[in-house]
Amino acid sequence: MTYLMRTLSVIYLVGAGLALPTLALAHPVTSSAETKAAPLTGAAAEAARVVDAFHAALKAGETSRAASLMAPGVLVFEAGGAEASKAAYGAEHLAADAAFEKTAEEEILRRTGAAAGHSAWIATEGRVRARTGEKVTDRLTTETMILARTAEGWRIVHVHWSSRANSPPH
Repeated sequence: MTYLMRTLSVIYLVGAGLALPTLALAHPVTSSAETKAAPLTGAAAEAARVVDAFHAALKAGETSRAASLMAPGVLVFEAGGAEASKAAYGAEHLAADAAFEKTAEEEILRRTGAAAGHSAWIATEGRVRARTGEKVTDRLTTETMILARTAEGWRIVHVHWSSRANSPPH
């Protein structure tokens, strides 16, 4: 199966809810119920470590390391835009994302994911807070990453980021 066929299969399976059942939450949900959950296991845990390594590399300003965890044809969706390759993401947003993450405080609120064969998906809900000069950012975030197992290990083939202002409860 070619790289493109594997990627399209994962996207179809995730969209259809087939073959990749949710295994467990990796982090407890922050809520009034204080739900406790088991961590991801097996291949899903391996894929989640790549997602975490990607963010750690950004936070450390190691853009080459972050990019090394992405497949050449990675598709990145963010704020209604798309970059259709690692080269495009590197030219458009990688440096800015690293600069932002370097100063941000990030908290994972909930994570779920699964793996089957050479494909995995990791979905994370979180909160990010940062200050840039006088501007304060406090956002609730969602991130979905689809990964493919390659000869080099798990590589990110698709990223979808979304966020909204963290509004106080009414």
